[in-house]
Amino acid sequence: MASFSAVRNLESELAQVNLQSTALGLNKAMTRLSSGLYINSSGDDAAGLAVANYYRQEIAIMNQGVRNANDGLSDLQIKDGALANISTLLDRLATLATQAATSTTTDASRATLQQEFTDVLAEITREANVAGLASSTSFSVFMSNDGEHGVVNGTIGAVTTSALGLEGLSLTAQAAAQTAVQAISSAVSALGSVQGTIGALENRLQFAISLAKSQIVNTTGAESRIRDANMAQEAANLSRYSVLQQAGIASLAQANNNGSAVLALLRG
Repeated sequence: MASFSAVRNLESELAQVNLQSTALGLNKAMTRLSSGLYINSSGDDAAGLAVANYYRQEIAIMNQGVRNANDGLSDLQIKDGALANISTLLDRLATLATQAATSTTTDASRATLQQEFTDVLAEITREANVAGLASSTSFSVFMSNDGEHGVVNGTIGAVTTSALGLEGLSLTAQAAAQTAVQAISSAVSALGSVQGTIGALENRLQFAISLAKSQIVNTTGAESRIRDANMAQEAANLSRYSVLQQAGIASLAQANNNGSAVLALLRG
């Protein structure tokens, strides 16, 4: 049997509770639709937020890693260009030494050849210094936060006249010029070894960049599935809560009118 109370209107209180819950749901749906994010505060999904933040950090690190790799690739390309030029200079040294090594070349001609030979050696030294190849250097590019596998590194050998075995050579005599030809041949091999190291590092960086970009796309997708809102679902929630809010307001108005029934009893 229904009871009527002049002190408490339980129907009104229940309608207010439901209306408040509906308002919270409506506000959350509107927030997600306006921000595009499923997680707008820690309370939305605390565990999911921790995972999404981890993915976001990984993405930031990998993006910087790609920039690091591109910078490293540019540095290697500069060195590679210098080595190609030094290779051409070695060809010139070989030509001069071969010319001086023949018996038909006069001593006066050898003196002229020696002058150019000295100038070419000086140019090799200059270009090695300009390109940062005057000494053996450690090359390292940080790509990710994996301490063991997050670095692409290597050691680039020096290409100075000393490192290439070109010091002390002379073209002033036929025998010395013949010795110089052999030394220059060895220098070409030594230079090729340095070029091979740089080429391998360039290839490694290009592969590393390709992998990092793929990981960035996949990790971004993983973060999106956690952090971003399902717009279709939230639009449906908005419609549902809007209808519930209107129904709740109508129910509250009806519940507030129940007090008039109590007054009717008193008048009777």
